Amino acid sequence: MLAELDDFFEYMERLCNHERFGVPRGAGTDSDDGFDLGCMRRLLHRLGDPHTHFPAVHIAGTKGKGSAAAFLSNIMREQGYNVGCYSSPHLLTIRERISVGKDGGPVSVGLLRDLFDEAKDLIDKSIVLENGALTHFEVFTALSFLIFSRQNVDIAIVEVMIGGPFSADIEQIIRDRAFLTKSPVISACDPGVKSITKCIDWDNGRPYQSCDISIKISNDRPLFIELHDVKLWLLGDHQRQNAVTASCTALCLCNLGWDISEASIQAGLEKTQLPGRSQFLTQEEASVLGLDGLSTVLIDGAHTEASAKALSDVIETVKPEGPLALVVGMANDKEHLAFAEQLLSGPRPDIVLLTEASMAGGTSRAMPASSLKELWIAAAKDQGIDYMDIGTVSGMETQECTSNLAVSSSSSSKTMLIGCQGALFSCDLIMVASQLLEKSRGACGAAPGLICVTGSLYLVASVLQQLGKH
Repeated sequence: MLAELDDFFEYMERLCNHERFGVPRGAGTDSDDGFDLGCMRRLLHRLGDPHTHFPAVHIAGTKGKGSAAAFLSNIMREQGYNVGCYSSPHLLTIRERISVGKDGGPVSVGLLRDLFDEAKDLIDKSIVLENGALTHFEVFTALSFLIFSRQNVDIAIVEVMIGGPFSADIEQIIRDRAFLTKSPVISACDPGVKSITKCIDWDNGRPYQSCDISIKISNDRPLFIELHDVKLWLLGDHQRQNAVTASCTALCLCNLGWDISEASIQAGLEKTQLPGRSQFLTQEEASVLGLDGLSTVLIDGAHTEASAKALSDVIETVKPEGPLALVVGMANDKEHLAFAEQLLSGPRPDIVLLTEASMAGGTSRAMPASSLKELWIAAAKDQGIDYMDIGTVSGMETQECTSNLAVSSSSSSKTMLIGCQGALFSCDLIMVASQLLEKSRGACGAAPGLICVTGSLYLVASVLQQLGKH
């Protein structure tokens, strides 16, 4: 079925892709290597200005956009609205970036193919007229708006990609613009907004946080809601705040005439899950990977210092009494030292397997396992953590030396750092980590451990791909 999109994929591959090869330094400016929004406006105009055919909520920011968009989209779907949602990045297929309808799944192959075939001539014309300046992201964004228009969505939830100078003092920019347009500004951090995580509980091997959310904002258009025992599958204080932000937005829509009940808001929050973001595998999923259920598996595509801090908080919140293993692979353009320091500042990992993540842009973008290990050693030294450098092994040698490594780990209180380079899938590394944890656990009589796969969405996607095959 996906073969029907071969022409589309080949076409998109020929476009400039800043996500794959890096964003220009001047992004968001009027410099030669910046982005000209005029190109996008002209493309949309040639396509019939589809973005003007539906109301939209734009979600901007550095972190949390995807979660807030997912929360709000599910709230609106629970109320029965036909919702379009545009977000990025994706894990397994670019179709994940566009969801439309009441089920929230990726846009269908047929719909994407038909709209692309219809719009291709106009896109070709635009590329010529713009001297080839249109990018992969701009074309795909325009197609998403065209799909939302043709599917007559009631509302679109759209992640806004901004950067450069627009991320210095964004709140003041918003307030200045709101003043000019005489628009109210509602803060989800208002003193009248309160939320608390009451407890962490488990269901089928996966944890959730039970929360209370209270919103009492008095202004020209007051906002009020009291939600109790909200079951959030997305963990951490930051995700609870994202849920609060989505709830405030839903209440603002109510003030604008949208019919949204408290029950829909709570149900939408509770329905929200994001693959690859603080995702704990179920017992059935863990068994598919060959695990016996003695270790909990967490996959999270964190790859920045901030997201590593959030992940560290999640691990600290739910970490079992047993040992902890990290499986880490990253692109070479990330803040590796800061990332490592954040994960080492939380619960001390017993084992760190450092691998080379396969990713878009080719192997040249992957950080070598040996180089990554050296940076983790530096981070461990900076924090005074006792560590044991096991070295770097290649390919299936990792499996062969597991028993020898386990002997060392069973009696050591040091963090083991192991570089794993070559053709090992993340699922193989999870198995290696599980075997090492089991040996360590058995030697000291500890409880079952936790394995966390992180550092790259591509690494996490490979786990999800393996689950999908079964």
